Amino acid sequence: MAGLDYLILLRDYNGSKTDKAMSKKQLFTIEFPVRCSPGILYEFLSTPAGLQEWFADKVDEWDGEFSFSWGGGVPDKAQVIEKEQDKFIKYQWLHSEKNEYFEFRIEKTEISNQTVLIIKDFAEKNEIKDQSQLWEYQVKELFHRLGA
Repeated sequence: MAGLDYLILLRDYNGSKTDKAMSKKQLFTIEFPVRCSPGILYEFLSTPAGLQEWFADKVDEWDGEFSFSWGGGVPDKAQVIEKEQDKFIKYQWLHSEKNEYFEFRIEKTEISNQTVLIIKDFAEKNEIKDQSQLWEYQVKELFHRLGA
């Protein structure tokens, strides 16, 4: 894939005063048009087998808690905090602040009816560009696996 079109939206996270003192991370959003049905895309975003295809080297799930491993290292764990079949799934790293999460949302555009993958994540302000590039790389891998 030569170039991947995406849009990055930044928004300051306006949590409570306590939350602001604890976390300086900002919510950012990236959108990727994708040629795939929402149902197939959702499987790649919400199941261990699907996530292992593009997101991490090894993915296990037990009772809503996912374990992600990269390069044989110590697993990083996240829990599913909200989901709706074929629409979105929201994860929270167990080591992160309680107001931070990462989310995969699937929407259809009104005019062209194209499927759009929307990723929301948190990062330090000076790390948003790097984090966005990492997501772009991972989404390229996802699209390769989808044949999109």
